[in-house]
Amino acid sequence: MAISLDKLMGFHHSAMQLRDARMEVITGNITNANTPGYKAKDFDFKRALQEATGGISPSQSAVGKEAGSMSRTHENHFALSRFHSAQQQYVIPDQPDTGDGNTVDVQLERNKFLEESMRYQASVQFLDGKIKGMKKALSGGQG
Repeated sequence: MAISLDKLMGFHHSAMQLRDARMEVITGNITNANTPGYKAKDFDFKRALQEATGGISPSQSAVGKEAGSMSRTHENHFALSRFHSAQQQYVIPDQPDTGDGNTVDVQLERNKFLEESMRYQASVQFLDGKIKGMKKALSGGQG
């Protein structure tokens, strides 16, 4: 039976793409913190991940389920914008309006970015472990 890397790592790959997209949205919020009238944006990571993977959990991804309906026009392209642009929502501000209409709370956005980057790093380490395990299995336990 052939081993499909998409089936083995599809869920985690989609999660890392979405984490990267969310960090871009958060970075845009921080960048525009002093722009009058700018409204902070975010998206629901869990819902976007369910849509990206077709509702597949990490444990199901390795047992033969397809990883959603990701479509690409070229093998090097990611269909990422389709996931996060549809999910983007304006953030309801926790702070009172400062008079310029900007809703970015820089401290909150920095904390969200830090949390998301830590989760991204954890995903990288998890995938690294999976790849090392696969290499060990393929080499017959040698190395």
